[in-house]
Amino acid sequence: MEKKPPQQAAAEPKALKASPSVGPLKLFSGNANRPLSEKIASYIGTTVGRAEVGRFADGEINVHIQENVRGKDCYVIQPTCRPANENLMELLIMIDALTRASAGRITAVIPYFGYARADRKSSPRVPITAKLVANLISKAGAERVITVDLHAGQIQGFFDIPLDHIFAMPVVLEYFRVKKLEDVVVVSPDVGGVERARAFAKRLKAGLAIVDKRRPRPNEASIYNVIGDVEGKIAIIVDDMVDTGGTLTKVANKIKDLGAKKVYASCVHGVLSGSAAELVEKSSLEELVLSDSVPLRGQSSGKITTLSIAPLLGEAILRNHQGESISELFV
Repeated sequence: MEKKPPQQAAAEPKALKASPSVGPLKLFSGNANRPLSEKIASYIGTTVGRAEVGRFADGEINVHIQENVRGKDCYVIQPTCRPANENLMELLIMIDALTRASAGRITAVIPYFGYARADRKSSPRVPITAKLVANLISKAGAERVITVDLHAGQIQGFFDIPLDHIFAMPVVLEYFRVKKLEDVVVVSPDVGGVERARAFAKRLKAGLAIVDKRRPRPNEASIYNVIGDVEGKIAIIVDDMVDTGGTLTKVANKIKDLGAKKVYASCVHGVLSGSAAELVEKSSLEELVLSDSVPLRGQSSGKITTLSIAPLLGEAILRNHQGESISELFV
């Protein structure tokens, strides 16, 4: 089910002012998350541009931009979620089509940036796919990227073009503030997510706990210790994404075993591979809060709530188009 925080429910479409430096704004969407693109367009007060994004008989992607974009400020909205390779190629080919159609400026709006987990050489003879994908997007012709909650902050430096890193935290914070939870502790499911959890805890005026976790292999985790006090408290696990759900549910069960009254989780990107929704349903979690950066595609559970980040992305696009500050959204 999808819920909107109060400030989103009241959001009105914005007056679309002309940019002082580039042509009129145009939005385009691939097939990865068309509903989110429609919501962003509605917030901005425009429509998604006409573009055919289909397939040839052998499965190759065929793109045809069906309106004039010469000199226009074009935004391609496309998360690189499952199927990751298909959606990434759609993004690259759409950018190439706009480049060859003489678009004035092209911005790739990537609500979920895939291939981000390989952001360093963690062992010999492995790729750094986050850098590879950043190179592909730049080479295709994008001049700027807008993305949401990267898996690792250093990925911003992999791009040779400007990147605006948007955070879904304001949307999630408002949702939990409305709940008026008392005696809250925010939990980072690993050491790498401490900065994110600390920022969330500070704004929620809550305590902080950290899980000592090891990964013997991808998509598998072992929980060793929980650093911090969770007994008798309401815990909120904060992470950037949930994939198979195995790690998240193990952390939730461990925190519950240590005496937490209730356990919630907030993960921006609900990748939800395999039987993730079923694991969530059977776990100690009261509720899993996700954004709509990734479509759920059949994954359902009464414990899953989806919040829309369309107003947040729409505002970022508007500000970029009009040459205004995006960072002021998170002050």
